Amino acid sequence: MIRNAYLLILAFALFLSGCTSGKKAFEKGNYYQSAIQAIERLRRNPDHKKSKSVLSKSYPLALQYYTEQISNLRNSNAPFRNGEIVDNYQVLNRLYEEIRRSPGAMKVIPQPRNYYNEVQTYSKLAAEERYQSGLRGLKSGIREEAKAAYFDFLKANEYSPNYKDVRNMIEKAHEMATLMVLVDQIPVPTVQFRISVDFFQDKVEEYLSNYRANEFIRFFPASDKNEIKPDQIMVISFEGFSVGNTNNFQNTRELKRDSVVVGKVRMNDGTDRNVLGTVKADYTEYGREVISEGLVSMRVLNSANNQVLLHEKFPGKFVWSSYWASFNGDERALSSEQIARTKLRPFDPPPPQELFVEFCKPIYDQLTDRVRAFYRQY
Repeated sequence: MIRNAYLLILAFALFLSGCTSGKKAFEKGNYYQSAIQAIERLRRNPDHKKSKSVLSKSYPLALQYYTEQISNLRNSNAPFRNGEIVDNYQVLNRLYEEIRRSPGAMKVIPQPRNYYNEVQTYSKLAAEERYQSGLRGLKSGIREEAKAAYFDFLKANEYSPNYKDVRNMIEKAHEMATLMVLVDQIPVPTVQFRISVDFFQDKVEEYLSNYRANEFIRFFPASDKNEIKPDQIMVISFEGFSVGNTNNFQNTRELKRDSVVVGKVRMNDGTDRNVLGTVKADYTEYGREVISEGLVSMRVLNSANNQVLLHEKFPGKFVWSSYWASFNGDERALSSEQIARTKLRPFDPPPPQELFVEFCKPIYDQLTDRVRAFYRQY
């Protein structure tokens, strides 16, 4: 109900914004937005007088504002001024297209001006300034500069598709900007739970090989150590684990319940009356817990000098349990929950491999969360 009311309010607000003549935006000096709102209103109502008036005043002022911006940029030393000039021309071209799509607006501005030739000319210049900036970034040999170069080349390609050899430069910059991390998962020196250990390590390797949280990070398995030159080495190892530690326990207590019908007595008038008394039972609860736990260490090293950049440990624990009960005495002394437990029987825990997998789940979650958080800075 509340959600539906919210949607109705939002829809009404959007409707009102679409119905505005653009006068308020004009009064605030936002001539472009004012013109757009007036054009939209005239598209629905070609004879709307207020919108005609607003458009006749806002369009020339928008034209003047952006052409002055362009003139100032031409005379500036801004590093990407040609790109900013293109962006300003594109704003004016959007106004041109919107007017052409509105018959009511065309009556007010019969000959809107376009700047497509200017965009074509300055797009080449904008692509070149981004291209040269990218080359300088690559020449520095600094990873952060290579990242900036990658985005410069992307922008150059956006201004002028396939400009020079920009596609090759995009790949080159991305490769130089990418942090290469070699992942060394230390084998566990036991064969008892070998399948489960492999399961965990394979899951970690799969996560890292498909890592997409940061496009400038790539993880490689230890088998690739002779094929790459890593920037960092991530070492993941089990510091210890135990599977199947069992605790058995039982607890017996006497249960009592008062005011329970324990019989009947015949009265002098021939009627029967209930006899109330206290019932008792010895109630025994049994339990078995199987505890499995382990600790995984993750270290990240700078491959150039073995400096430890990160060292954290992730604990994991899983407790499997089975509970049942028995009693000796009057069942009426027991609650319904206690009676239900007496109908249970002990059962065997899962095999060790499954127990291992279970306690590894929280370890995996902690490890992957920490990887995401740590590599966000790169």
